Amino acid sequence: MASTDPSRPNIMFILSDDQGAWAMNCAGTPELRTPNLDRLAETGIRFENFFCASPVCSPARASILTGQMPSQHGVQDFLRAGNSVNLPGDGKAIQYLEGRTTYTEILAENGYDIALSGKWHIGDSATPQAGFAYWNVHATGSGNYYNAPMFTDGEQYTSNGYFSDVITDNAIGYLDEQKDSDRPFSMNVHYTAPHAPWGREQHPPDLYSDYFDNCLFETVRWDPIHLNHLAKEGSAGSVGASAGERRELLSGYFSAITAMDENIGRLIDWLEANDLRENTLIVFTADNGMSMGHHGIWGKGNGTYPANMFDTAVKVPTLISRPGHVPEGEVELNLLSHYDLMPTILDYVQLGYLIGDVRDSLPGTSFTSILDGQVQVGDRPVVVLDEYGPTRMIRTQSLKYIHRYPNGPNEFYDLANDPNETVNAIDDVAFRSIIRNMAKELQEWFDRYSEPEHDGSKQDVKGRGQIDLVEGEEQAFAQDLAFMRDL
Repeated sequence: MASTDPSRPNIMFILSDDQGAWAMNCAGTPELRTPNLDRLAETGIRFENFFCASPVCSPARASILTGQMPSQHGVQDFLRAGNSVNLPGDGKAIQYLEGRTTYTEILAENGYDIALSGKWHIGDSATPQAGFAYWNVHATGSGNYYNAPMFTDGEQYTSNGYFSDVITDNAIGYLDEQKDSDRPFSMNVHYTAPHAPWGREQHPPDLYSDYFDNCLFETVRWDPIHLNHLAKEGSAGSVGASAGERRELLSGYFSAITAMDENIGRLIDWLEANDLRENTLIVFTADNGMSMGHHGIWGKGNGTYPANMFDTAVKVPTLISRPGHVPEGEVELNLLSHYDLMPTILDYVQLGYLIGDVRDSLPGTSFTSILDGQVQVGDRPVVVLDEYGPTRMIRTQSLKYIHRYPNGPNEFYDLANDPNETVNAIDDVAFRSIIRNMAKELQEWFDRYSEPEHDGSKQDVKGRGQIDLVEGEEQAFAQDLAFMRDL
């Protein structure tokens, strides 16, 4: 029944979509009901300072799978085209990760059954990639929560039901089929929740009505609309400027998370019912963060133009649990990143040596010592590449520098005294030397790891969507602002 060998644990990788690190009850938002995410936190480690590789979905997901930064793998924006020849307005299928090694491929080559249920959004949705033997995925990456278009076995179909339920049903169905196998599994459950849309009709009526009627949303920060905000993540053009709009959008967002949480509970229950909980490493994270009124933004990194690197966009909720093996009920404060997931997962299942030849080209490092209960000390920076080319960030526990190529505007935040990033201290002479050193470290980081042909700082990326492979002089990115405002 799957793997019961402690040295070859099963892996359940659960990925949410556009969920801020703040958006869990256990992370300090008590109005939001997430009993099963809290359950994972109680039986594992909650990572307080975990960062995505890019504050938008497709490049972040590509980085999770490859361990590479977007300036290496070339996925630098959400994929607006290249998903399927069958989709209106698309008309082609592109395998954006072709030629890149993923950790799921390494697992597959070493005896793991690899499965994906849910969101892919890294191109060619009809074709299983990256070592996945089971492939039941959303045709594009987002959209309506009911009757979502999907692909399995190369065939497109329309799902029947609320999409978070559908994703879970498919995942459990696959697990049931594999129960008699003694091979370990890597079950990847990728929800589209809590990505927009957030309208009442999109989510379970009882959940939406309960939040709308009874929740004051007092624990969610609400600032005046940001000067550079793009109205694209709400419903009917709403940006949450009024109290009524805000209540509608947050009710949908909270409903999507609670409904997803209920489904995560179903996955945990399945593991427990089949005596596999203690031999399954559960990893929960989100592709990127999300601002829901924070800094006056309703969106993620591309919620503004130029793109933003606020912590609400780049910090992601992350929980790792395996009772009896991973410390329980702990909060980890060290700075970590999605770059670190590939080396960590492979090290944890004793396959880390297989990336020995490319380890120096990977920006991340393994944090298995934390999972083993050892103390990891240090304040190494986390570098996040914004896929919109010109925006990059280097962050320590107490300082953050944001650089926009070629001419700014740049930002600097003294997080020790300004944790909410309210004052841009870029012109403060007291920080001049610190800023200069951080800028140098940032540039050296990207000089070390970037592939010149994929270097985001040299690409004309404006956050309107990637429409082709980055190669040569061809325009790989859309430019139409109207599209963004009409979403």
